[in-house]
Amino acid sequence: MEISYWSDIACPFCYIGASRMKRAMAAVGLNPEDLTMKAYQLNPNAPLETSETMLTEFAASHGMTTEQAKAQFAHMESVGNEEGLRIDMAGIIPTNTFSAHRLIKWSQKYLDKKDHQNFIMALYYLYFEEHANIADHSVLLAVISEFALPQEEAVQVLAGDAFADEVKRDILEANQSGVQGAPFFVLNNKYGISGAQPYEYMLAVLKQIQAEEGAQ
Repeated sequence: MEISYWSDIACPFCYIGASRMKRAMAAVGLNPEDLTMKAYQLNPNAPLETSETMLTEFAASHGMTTEQAKAQFAHMESVGNEEGLRIDMAGIIPTNTFSAHRLIKWSQKYLDKKDHQNFIMALYYLYFEEHANIADHSVLLAVISEFALPQEEAVQVLAGDAFADEVKRDILEANQSGVQGAPFFVLNNKYGISGAQPYEYMLAVLKQIQAEEGAQ
């Protein structure tokens, strides 16, 4: 079964949804390493640097008070905890994810499926659990070194616009397909799952597709 999903590293429900989908895939005998990520940006105008935290930015952009934003964050964190993810929303640095997406594309040249999945999860982890600025090239290069990827080439990629077209192509495809948010999962180029649906729902959809394929 072919499964891809549009995701942004800055999207907590993408982090959660990817974790749930991988669990569901494993439960029905599919290889979670076959899950393919496509680039999406929730806020393409996010800055490269900011003194704001996610708490202040989220409250302002959603017309909420700080207390209302904290309540929303508590829900997101609780859902994340159920997946074993230590999401800490309030202190996140809300910066641009475009360079991170470019590196995800570039790293596919060198990493096998398992390590590429781990590379993506490492970026999620840095953003949501370590409060790293993933628009900062030094932060991204530190991840590169952890995966023994060619450092000098990564520096060149970040300094230019390599793989920008690939990222933009994913985003354009999402827009042309009517995708209005992330995560959005596509199964066998035929079925769609919008959002970080419950694990049980994802599992049921996968089983249904397998049953339909088996009946054909």
